[in-house]
Order: sequence, then C-alpha cells, then structure tokens
Amino acid sequence: MRKLLFLAVILLLSCKQEKKYYDVVANEIPQDVSNAMADILKFQRELNKEYKDPETSPLYNKDRKNFETLDFFKPDTTLRVVAKFERTPDALPFLMATTTDRKSEEVVYGIAYFAIDGKDYQLEVYQSPSLTVQEKFREYLFLPFSDETNGNLSYTGGRYVDLSIPKGDTIVIDFNKAYNPYCAYNKKYSCPIVPKVNYLPIKINAGVMAFKKQ
Repeated sequence: MRKLLFLAVILLLSCKQEKKYYDVVANEIPQDVSNAMADILKFQRELNKEYKDPETSPLYNKDRKNFETLDFFKPDTTLRVVAKFERTPDALPFLMATTTDRKSEEVVYGIAYFAIDGKDYQLEVYQSPSLTVQEKFREYLFLPFSDETNGNLSYTGGRYVDLSIPKGDTIVIDFNKAYNPYCAYNKKYSCPIVPKVNYLPIKINAGVMAFKKQ
C-alpha cells in the first residue's frame, strides 16, 4: 500500500509510441534498458498491481472490474532530475488545505532547486510531523506539484511524488513517478491540495496521466 494512503489520503468516513513504452502490465522488464528506465517501468507495474487489487485500490468497484493499466506518459529520463536540496530546519508546521474540510499538518522540510531544459525551478518538499513517529515513514518526504498539463493530459488537481530524506545536499526527483491523488479516482478520499508555490509553469509530460474509465 502506497505511502500516500498514510500521508495524502484519508477516508472521509474517518475524519503510444516506442512499443507502448514496453508492456508495463507484464511481469518481466526488458533486460536491454537502463537502470533509470527499469526503475520507471517497475514503478508503473507496481502501481498497476496496486490499483487492480481490491485490498489496495482506490478505484470504485465498477471501475476496477475492467481495469488493466493506468495511462502513463512515455518514460522520459530527462525528467529524472538531480536537485540541489536546501533544508529548512526553522520552518514551522502549517495546515495544508485538502479537498475536504480536513487540514493536513505539514512542515516545509526543504527546498529543491533544479533545471529542466536550461530553465531553473524550485519546489517545496514537505514532511508530516505525525508520520515521523512511525519508523517506516521517518524518512518519508512529500512532494505535491502542479504544471501546465493539469486539466488536460493530467489530473486537474496536480500530482504527487514520494521522496526520502537524502543523506547529502542533493535529492533525485523522478517526475516519471508522479501519481494522482486518490481523490482523482474516488470521492470518498480527502487529499492535500497542491500549494500555489509548487506550480511549475511548464508541461511535465511524465508520470501518471488523467484517469480514463475503461
């Protein structure tokens, strides 16, 4: 079950090209791909598996019945960026708005600075104080972002990327692993709204695309 289930999503009840980018539904990943590409394909395969499983899927039963795969942008390893990471140890917790009346307590753990196509960008990276007390989520960081594909090729409300606290002063952000909030599939979930400061004025053609019922 994705870390999103613990951080970004709370049940309301409780508060085609290049051979179809390889066959991500298959159990095997081609051997003749780079490590970065293999990592992306593994992410896609595992996400499809999660969404097909009734125990972990956010999909409505009627949508999961014929589900085979999410739509993904073509993998693009140039959108796997190594960002300069500046920690913000003096940042205070704040309440992040969600798609419901619930507020999600977060703190800005650091700022990621990176370049795409020669232009510089930055994004805030968050940590949930409530998760730091859990051993398996102690290193977890949350990166929500929006971009120029939202509302067209990708989900209107933006997407999320899961990260881990880096050991040094750089952090890898692989936008190919950007996924939709659960509320993009099912209204019973409550999801953090991407802060305006994390808007990227470019098209991030990577990761999960807008959901189309099958």
